[in-house]
Amino acid sequence: MSAEPELGLGLRERKKLRTRATIRDQAMRLFAEKGYGETTVEQIAEAADISPSTFFRYFPSKEQLVLVDDYDPIMIREFLNQPAEVPVLTALRRSMEHVFNNMAPEQFEREMARQHLIRTVPELRAAQLDELQRTIALLAEGVAARANRPPDDLESRAFAGAVVGTVMGAMHDDFKFSLERMLAALDFFEGGFPFAR
Repeated sequence: MSAEPELGLGLRERKKLRTRATIRDQAMRLFAEKGYGETTVEQIAEAADISPSTFFRYFPSKEQLVLVDDYDPIMIREFLNQPAEVPVLTALRRSMEHVFNNMAPEQFEREMARQHLIRTVPELRAAQLDELQRTIALLAEGVAARANRPPDDLESRAFAGAVVGTVMGAMHDDFKFSLERMLAALDFFEGGFPFAR
């Protein structure tokens, strides 16, 4: 997957993607060495060999550098590319498998470090709600598109919120990522939450 976001892009767009990745990589390295709170935007910019103003062209804040999930758009694109006859949850499951099974080991490690930061840094946990709302909106639009419904469809939005909540509920502070655990949570969702009956 490492090259997938660059497919069909021109030189300028590829360079921007690489710069964004460098900024994030250097930030994650500094967070691991110094701690999230002790790392400044200026330190990240210096490590990435850019100016602070360039940093803010790529990320509106240090929080957003961690919170924004670069894999969501890839997952939604894969979700939308599933054949129309495939049930929505099956399409979603396949898109999740595509993303996580195609990550290079270093990409997976970076994503796990990002998730760990979100779970363990109080200000990131508090700020995550806005990013979850963005994820729900992105998924809801994809669900509505697959069902030929309007983008602001209530049922698509409720469905997306329930799916994201189900996956989030399967994770906890000590949770080490497992695709199998996420898929098991979706199976529980698809089965109508029989435990609650």
